[in-house]
This record gives sequence, structure tokens and C-alpha cells, in this order.
Amino acid sequence: MPTVGLYVHIPFCERVCPYCDFAVVAVRKVEPELEARYVAALIREIESRAVEFEGAQLDTVYFGGGTPSLFRPEALAKILEAATRAFAASTPPREITLEVNPSTVERDRLPAFRSSGIDRISLGVQSFDDATLKRLGRAHKAHEARQTFTAARQAGFGNVSLDLILACPHQGFDAFARDLEEALALEPEHLSLYELTIEAGTPFEFAASRDQLAPPDDEVATRMLEHTAARSAGAGFERYEISNYARPGFASLHNQRYWAREAVLGVGTGAWSYEAPGARFRFGARRMNPRDLGAYFAAVGAGGDEGVESEVLTLEQARGEAIFLSLRRRTGVDARAFEAEFGGRPRKFYDEQIDRLMAAGLLAETESGDLRLSDRGLLLSDTVFADFV
Repeated sequence: MPTVGLYVHIPFCERVCPYCDFAVVAVRKVEPELEARYVAALIREIESRAVEFEGAQLDTVYFGGGTPSLFRPEALAKILEAATRAFAASTPPREITLEVNPSTVERDRLPAFRSSGIDRISLGVQSFDDATLKRLGRAHKAHEARQTFTAARQAGFGNVSLDLILACPHQGFDAFARDLEEALALEPEHLSLYELTIEAGTPFEFAASRDQLAPPDDEVATRMLEHTAARSAGAGFERYEISNYARPGFASLHNQRYWAREAVLGVGTGAWSYEAPGARFRFGARRMNPRDLGAYFAAVGAGGDEGVESEVLTLEQARGEAIFLSLRRRTGVDARAFEAEFGGRPRKFYDEQIDRLMAAGLLAETESGDLRLSDRGLLLSDTVFADFV
């Protein structure tokens, strides 16, 4: 039976971080009326769009944002109940993730979140150094991250992921290495480590344009990435994707759907959906909801596609995405599976690119034509991906 993942975007944040370019709305407090209106819109969207994935089993659910844990547990429980009805789910999803920021309000809600069926926490630590957190514009302090992790364990969560950012402004190698050691000492099941990127239109981009931001140079950032890979492996984590590490059996099921080009229904402001290749769309299709909260309410209320961006993929797009999304994973590109879908192994379409990238030491190839990034390629993955899109 085909499966589908559900991504639920809840855009509200107490503070918008200066590096963030997600669809977010700053609110000091999520009032009950706003929470109820947004939940009703999400449920209506789930009910109206589940038909696009008719017959698919609901496999994973991911509450992201924004700060979805600002919503009350009973609100998220209503969304889960609606999704179960819409997909006529006979068994619970294999994984239900909730993004959580370290705070007293969210920490106190963890037992109720666990009781609602959520079984995985993604904790936005970013750093265990208060000075770094301040430079990142984060609202929490390091001790709150430690307390929230402990509270998650006490609430019964046996699957906790920690997010860290590396190459932060004014962050030296030793400071990052201490962050990583603190994260490993907590013994989570999963780690996501992202190099800070300066996104267009953010306060960080404006500061960078005025030379007011001082991220580490490329050499230091490279040392951080190499140290992460080596130290995490030594602690028993497998690097299963460029930025993600997990203990055996704890790789994120939902996130793997994106890299495997499997179906995802995204609901809420700015949420992306992906319909996998099939009878409706031969090479797959994408859809993005309006990022503006008012426009989203209007679109859902009208029951139409006003403000929605959609794209039906071409053969060339699907083929290129199959390459670079698979290369994100350490398993890489399975040449036989690629041939079954596209009528030829990667070399049939990308012979010149593969030769060039192998000569540069960025790509490795097996005798059967399977491809994967080399250790150097992992550090320069964007350079590799550019050859396939």
C-alpha cells in the first residue's frame, strides 16, 4: 500500500530569529481564538486534500514551524484525530514528531504531548553557549535546553533529536566542539547539525552586507564539519544524511520521505506538498501554500487554490532531483532503481558530470554504477548538486 507523510506547519513564534526565512508570525502569546481558528483551517485543509492521496496509509506526522509546541496539547491532538479520520488510518503512524524550543511553557506541556500520541521530539538547542545563543537571536538560555531535554525524558520520550548550528558569528572551533560534546553527553537518539546560512531578506543578510556579521572562515567551518562526522561516529551515531546523525534505528522516518521522493501532504502557511510520480502526475508534482497568514485563511475558507503555487515536474526535473536528493543520503544513488524509473543508469544521462566530479574527488562510483558523495563531496555538496539541476 502506498504511504503518505503529513507535515503540519504552525507559524507562530514568540520571537523571529534574525537568520530565519521560514513562514513565521511573531506573537507574544498565541491567544485561544487564534489557535482555534488556525486548527480549524488545518483540519479543513487536511479533510479537503486527503483525496489527493486516496488509498495511501498515513505513515508519519511532523509538527514544524514556527514553534508548534506553543499550541496546547489538546489542539495538536485534534489535528491528529482529523488526520486519522481523513486517511481512514487503521494503524497509528510509525512516527509523530514535534519541534520544541527550550522554554518553561513548552517544558510543562511535554507529558500531555506524549499522551496525545506524539512519540518524537526535535529540540531546537542550536548552542549550549549563552553568548552564541544571544548572537543568534535565540530567546532561551543554555540551561533551559538542558532542563527541557531532561523533562522530555521524564515525560517518556525515548526518541529525542537535538538541533545544533555550526559556523555561528564569532564562534571558534573550540566553542563549537564544546557544544557537540554537551549534546553527545545528553545521549540523544538523533542529532541534526546545520551550518549557518545567510538567507536573502533576513536581518542577518542585511548585517552581512554591512560587514557587521563575522562567521568563521571556510577553513574553520570545514574543521567543524569534519570534527562532527568523526566525533559522532565515535559516539555510535551513523551519518545517514549530509546534516543528520542517528543511533541505529532512530533515523528520522519523516525526513527521509523528502530525500526518497515519497508523498508528503503539507498543510498550513507556506507548507510544501509533494505528490510522488504516479497516475495523476507521471513525474510528480509540488504545491506550496501562501506564506501570509491572512492569505492562507482566505484560501482555505474559499476552498480553492488562490495564492497557491504549484508545479508539475518534467522528466528532466524529476531525473535531476532523483540524483541530488539521493546523494544527500549516505546510501547514495541506486543505479538499478534509477534505471527502472528513468530507462537508464545515471551515466546514460550524466556521463560528463560524473567524470568531472570524480576527477575532482567529489563523487564515488561502484562497478554497477551506484553513486555517492565522497568525504570531500560531503563538504562541497552544493557544488555537486549544481551539476544535476
